[in-house]
Amino acid sequence: MQRTYRSIFVSDVHLGTKDCKAEQLNNFLKHNTCDTLYLVGDIIDGWKVNQNRLRWKQSHTNVVRRVLGHAKRGTRVVYVAGNHDEFLRPMIPLGISFGQIEIHNQTEHIGIDGRHYLVVHGDLFDGITRLAPWLSMLGDRSYDFILRVNTRLNWLLHKLGFRYFSLSLFLKHRVKRAVDFIFKFEQNLAGYCKKRGFDGVICGHIHHAEIKEIDGVIYMNDGDWVESMTALVEHWDGRWEIVTWTKESDDVVNDIDSSTHQQSKRRSGKNRITVSQSTDL
Repeated sequence: MQRTYRSIFVSDVHLGTKDCKAEQLNNFLKHNTCDTLYLVGDIIDGWKVNQNRLRWKQSHTNVVRRVLGHAKRGTRVVYVAGNHDEFLRPMIPLGISFGQIEIHNQTEHIGIDGRHYLVVHGDLFDGITRLAPWLSMLGDRSYDFILRVNTRLNWLLHKLGFRYFSLSLFLKHRVKRAVDFIFKFEQNLAGYCKKRGFDGVICGHIHHAEIKEIDGVIYMNDGDWVESMTALVEHWDGRWEIVTWTKESDDVVNDIDSSTHQQSKRRSGKNRITVSQSTDL
């Protein structure tokens, strides 16, 4: 079944990298539509281009075609640049766009309840990226190494009959309190929004999906499509929800090049998992 939301937010896809979950994202975008689709940074991994380590697959091209297909059918598509696709930032003052896709450094989303949300990738509020970009690049390579180890570990776990285990997420969650304490990513964002008069912020960057309130500011992070496969969605009744996606049966008659919205009457739904972080903020 094809679901329709008022808005969908995805970030940290890292197209062009080996560990990008492009097939799952393509499937998500096939089974979910919206009035406005926000691409909240790090959609294309420009760092890998600079390092001559680009791993572009057909599935990555399919994601681009899927997004363009949504735009062609009337969905407003907003691309907010991040640190991995910062090559877009010099184009923003020139008003350059990719067809019907808007490009911004940050933008504003007005919820159906009238609340104003800052939409920004978040790298400018990350102490590592802002104060020591070379350290951020080093961290990116370390993350790649952990993902390679994780792939081999899960191959072994699968052979032994165990479920998938995310080593990098485990390590990140273990040190999350320390990272937040030192660099105060979330607090920096919330403080900035409060000064600017925003009711909340929607961001990505740290690959950790979450909905919470910080000092009166609504903080929402849409996660990533390297491991978590999460998106932030706004329902028509004003509810916000983090959706974790696994591949659904292809029961929707709506391929990449389709020019019309059609949907099957059969419903799959058995592989869709929703995180309990749903709110009527």
